Amino acid sequence: MANQLNPVRGTHDLFGEAQRLHRYVCDTARERAACFGYEEVSPPIFELSEVFHRTLGDTSDVVSKETYTFDDRGGESITLRPEFTASIVRGFISNGLTQQLPYKSFYAGPAFRYERPQKGRLRQFHQIGIEVLGADQPWHDVEVIDCSAEVLRALGLLEHVTLEINSLGDVASRTAYREMLVSYFRDHKDSLSEESRERLERNPLRILDSKQESDRQIVADAPDMQSCFTDEAKAWFEKVKLGLDALQISYMVSPRLVRGLDYYTHTVFEWTTDVLGAQNTVLAGGRYDGLVQQMGGPDIPGIGWAAGVERLSLAMQECHAAAVPGTAVPVVVVPMGEAAVITALSVAHQLRQQGVRAEMIQHKNVGKAMKKADTLGAQIAVLIGDDEMKQGLLTLKDLSSGTQESIAQDALLGYVTQMA
Repeated sequence: MANQLNPVRGTHDLFGEAQRLHRYVCDTARERAACFGYEEVSPPIFELSEVFHRTLGDTSDVVSKETYTFDDRGGESITLRPEFTASIVRGFISNGLTQQLPYKSFYAGPAFRYERPQKGRLRQFHQIGIEVLGADQPWHDVEVIDCSAEVLRALGLLEHVTLEINSLGDVASRTAYREMLVSYFRDHKDSLSEESRERLERNPLRILDSKQESDRQIVADAPDMQSCFTDEAKAWFEKVKLGLDALQISYMVSPRLVRGLDYYTHTVFEWTTDVLGAQNTVLAGGRYDGLVQQMGGPDIPGIGWAAGVERLSLAMQECHAAAVPGTAVPVVVVPMGEAAVITALSVAHQLRQQGVRAEMIQHKNVGKAMKKADTLGAQIAVLIGDDEMKQGLLTLKDLSSGTQESIAQDALLGYVTQMA
């Protein structure tokens, strides 16, 4: 006997209830985003590697350690997308959409990162998210956060999560803070973890969210980012907070909440929960005013957020959040004899055309056909025997009460609608 084939480590199959929950999360987010004017886009699952190397940086953890990168048969370096933002921006530029501002997009689909699989973290995972390009006002930040809150509300998670926000300031603020931060961490370099020492020169802001206990003690006394803010950066953040207050969206300011990439500015935010252990972030976003220009387009600001579908699904299960609709209860059509099969096919066909889930069960033993109907959760059975067929009749059976009656075939839909 051949060895059993298993899924690749860090991937999982979606069947039954898991697939229904996955679809429900995506559909709910899609519907809520549409209320804010977002239209769905579907970029390719892989891009030329430069798309991610240029945006994420060759020295970032994602590019250096986690991407699935390979040379195709034409010799081009290809990378499976580790995130969506770079692909959305690349598509925005290459499709000539830079005059359609603000450009608002929603996405849902798989992404890939080679990292250690754990609860809520997979190598093939799925994301939902939004991006707004041409978002040049603080109220855009507020609206993007509001959209994320509405998605979480619709999933039944809003009361189980906390919104953490911070500002990275404008470019001038961030440049000044980076210099101050590098100077501070150099004085403590010998006490930093190896990973943080590597980040010191290329990505010092990432040290602020280090999970190493030795680093956290040093970070606790690091300079405050807002001490470097320009007046414009302070005013922007105050307007964002004022907007959130007006919408009654509760938040807490987390000064150590950062994004390590240079194109991030102003508002960053995360929704966190205490029901998922170490993986406590369920949705995260931020403003990336320099990204479009960095990818070869004009100087167009942007902001967006992303959430992992698997992590949202786990949180919903842990919190017993919104009930996920099951599949429609079927009407079973049972031909009692070979001669009735064609008529049964026709009856099932007519029901399906009217949006009714209909499943045909053919079995020599009617009792066993009824047991199959029970496993499907059916409440109505349409029995078609040779005698009834000759008269243009059907037997309609209520599987809950056991009662049945003969009806004309052309009256079936009305009866089914009344009984369902």
